[in-house]
Amino acid sequence: MKRIRKAIIPAAGLGTRFLPATKATPKEMLPVVDTPAIQYIVEEAAKSGIEDIVIISGRGKRAIEDHFDKSYELEDVLLKHNKISELEVIKGISNMANIYYVRQKEARGLGHAIHCAKTFIGNEPFAVLLGDDLVYSEKPCLSQLMDAYEKYQSSIVGVQRVDKEKVNLYGIIEGDDIAPKVMKVKDLVEKPDKAHAPSNVAILGRYILEPEIFDILENQKPGKNGEIQLTDALKTLLAIQNIYSFEFEGKRYDLGDKLGFVEATIEYALRREDLKQELKAYLKDIAGKF
Repeated sequence: MKRIRKAIIPAAGLGTRFLPATKATPKEMLPVVDTPAIQYIVEEAAKSGIEDIVIISGRGKRAIEDHFDKSYELEDVLLKHNKISELEVIKGISNMANIYYVRQKEARGLGHAIHCAKTFIGNEPFAVLLGDDLVYSEKPCLSQLMDAYEKYQSSIVGVQRVDKEKVNLYGIIEGDDIAPKVMKVKDLVEKPDKAHAPSNVAILGRYILEPEIFDILENQKPGKNGEIQLTDALKTLLAIQNIYSFEFEGKRYDLGDKLGFVEATIEYALRREDLKQELKAYLKDIAGKF
């Protein structure tokens, strides 16, 4: 039985929706409370049993590499000041998984970013986790998809239902229910308008893909916005293989949206014992003042 050992995290985007903060700082390094967004994604992969992670980076993304690297100077300072709990946190960041980096030399879309990892992945199924989709769940989102893959041994896309007014923001699927939370995919449409959307079941940033997708991506023509779209490649893959969707459990936050980022920061802070009481009092105090 095939097992998922490797994952791709695309992180080469320019983050233009978060300017000016992202002028010199990678968007993936913006913190949700006190933890960079990309660290949550790496932690999810590691907790799901992923052994090797490749981050697709781009120009100006060196801070991501530095973050996951070992920091001897910082560790030494923390040790000398007897800050043992902080030291353990810092050590844990560099030890959570084997992380590698591949540079996407030009912004040609998600499909192109994934294709950049072809040599790293080789001929085995793999996971894709998008950094803009943060999922808070009791069981890691990717682990839920991996359980589905173990049963169906075919490509899996993670989905949830979205407001019909927002279908134009996502890849949308059409499919047949075959089990609780599972659909056999019949078609995929990239960011359709509401009138032409086949459903409101949206692909939300988690995939398990068979390696045949690489050959398709290599020959994929640019689609919406002139980019190599993963959804278009999945439509081609669908002609030769089954694809299933799995409706994962958990609260998903859109970190590519400013409001979504603020919501994630507030709600993650409210889940922390060291912050929640004071934050609750503050939110109650300012309610209605703005």
